[in-house]
Amino acid sequence: MKSTKPAGDPTGTPPGTTTLPLTGERTIPGLDVENYWFRRHEVVYERLAPRCVGRTVLEAGCGEGYGADLIAGVAERVIGLDYDDAAVAHVRSRYPRVESIQGNLAELPLPDASVDVVVNFQVIEHLWDQAQFIGECARVLRPGGVLMISTPNRITFSPGRDTPINPFHTRELNAAELTELLVEGGFAMDGMFGVFHGPALQAMDARHGGSIIDAQIARAVADAPWPADLLADVAAVDCDDFDILEATERDIDDSLDLVAIAVRP
Repeated sequence: MKSTKPAGDPTGTPPGTTTLPLTGERTIPGLDVENYWFRRHEVVYERLAPRCVGRTVLEAGCGEGYGADLIAGVAERVIGLDYDDAAVAHVRSRYPRVESIQGNLAELPLPDASVDVVVNFQVIEHLWDQAQFIGECARVLRPGGVLMISTPNRITFSPGRDTPINPFHTRELNAAELTELLVEGGFAMDGMFGVFHGPALQAMDARHGGSIIDAQIARAVADAPWPADLLADVAAVDCDDFDILEATERDIDDSLDLVAIAVRP
């Protein structure tokens, strides 16, 4: 999946706006220590934005709003939905081309068949009733509409565990489980992709004991200062350092994140 970056700068902070606090539940742009995770999330928006060109898009769980704003550079209309009042207010202030609304993902506050695309990136793992949410996506999508989901791959994100490592996650999925969830919800699969480290990130892995992810987590857990070389590498990560590959190109179970594309019949 090649890079196609639409207009707009999701990391620029307009004068007079503030940033949301970094809690570990959402990714925040513009922070050097958060840059690896931000770029790992941003790359999915960037690569899938072409599927939103000229369409009405709902981002269900828009968080800080940078992704909804990136999509707004190509879409006809973008609705950013979040449960958190502070996030909704932040999006309204910082990203005026996104229609920001507050609501519950279990009961989407939109009419039936009212949008062309639903985007749900790095959110479904936070939900208690994932099947209910998928049903709501099917309800608000027009026939032929597209649901795009990204989520951490349980196999690599919480290896060997029955419960997620991240305390904000309720249920993580592998590729087979995500496919089953979508098909049982009435969707037809259009593609399953995985997010992987490209050559530059593989070199960073080698420089930091085999995993730049583990190196960052170790500093966070210990609440320890970051070595200058680690901070420099993390701050330098770019979207192009990640590969997004189809399940036929590489073992999907080895991916860092899953990216599923499904169609409402």
